[in-house]
Amino acid sequence: MLNIVLVEPEIPMNTGNIARTCAATRSRLHLVRPLGFDISDKAVKRAGLDYWHMVDVQVYDNLEDLFRKNTITDLWLATTKAPQDYSKAAFTQDSWLFFGKETAGLPQWFREAHAHRCIRIPMRPDARSLNLANSVAVVTYEALRQLDFPGLTGEGEMKQESITHEE
Repeated sequence: MLNIVLVEPEIPMNTGNIARTCAATRSRLHLVRPLGFDISDKAVKRAGLDYWHMVDVQVYDNLEDLFRKNTITDLWLATTKAPQDYSKAAFTQDSWLFFGKETAGLPQWFREAHAHRCIRIPMRPDARSLNLANSVAVVTYEALRQLDFPGLTGEGEMKQESITHEE
């Protein structure tokens, strides 16, 4: 199971979209404080996140707290400052994918400590970055593709219809 880590996320809609990606992919969601929004049951229900119950969400006080409570051996840091393309990473089912806050990304000290594990999504040089929720989806689905989409279906209801129409 993949682990998606949002370090100090600021925008609730991004985290809601990322939670939906986690629900659809059976990935765990880890949130590192401070959060720019409320994730209480009341706030989540008000936001209409009807899939929230499908997400394994853990919240930590800071990065040190996250590392103290988890054994993390395969981590990847998504950053626009990375020297390598995300498709060059060799993801495993135990990968931890780290994403920084919308306004500043991941802390510099953290990127420097794991420089060989920093990956980026290719884009034109004058574009600052993709939306956080889009970035999480791109990297998560690449990791899952490399793992042959474990526990996920690659077929929709049209499969049966196309078989019927071909006969």
